[in-house]
Amino acid sequence: MTPGQTLAAMLLVMAISAGGTWQVQDWRMGKKLAEQAGLHKDALANVSAAAAKQVSEEQGRRLALEQTLATSDQQHSRELSDAQRNQARLLDRLATTDLRLSVLLDATDSASGCNVPTTSGAVGVVHAARRAQLNPAHAQRIIAITDAGDRGLIALRACQAYVRSVSK
Repeated sequence: MTPGQTLAAMLLVMAISAGGTWQVQDWRMGKKLAEQAGLHKDALANVSAAAAKQVSEEQGRRLALEQTLATSDQQHSRELSDAQRNQARLLDRLATTDLRLSVLLDATDSASGCNVPTTSGAVGVVHAARRAQLNPAHAQRIIAITDAGDRGLIALRACQAYVRSVSK
């Protein structure tokens, strides 16, 4: 073999070995990329599962809160209708003179002309406090005012219950 052929053969052997090394490197790089793709796929699956679990928990909490609020709303509606029914019954009793509203008079007030003794007599009879009956129209206005107050208190309790349940 001539020195040129020897040199050519050596170059050929070097080229073949370099090509083989590149193929091995390509194979190793492909293997690493496949491993990374698998790890990435697993990580995405874990993230998706965690997100789905969180959404499910949030939906459960929201449904529980909605049920609590619906129950609370029913209770307050029932309280309101009971109060309205009681007020209507009271107004009916006032209108039919079945019930009369009265106020206590101050027995110590000299201007009222009330001469009720403050101590009981020798026989042990206690004098009842003096009362004055209210005009039925005034009594109905007083009942209407208390009805509005009752409705306001019921609405306030409903709002407070709502805020307490939402802020948990």
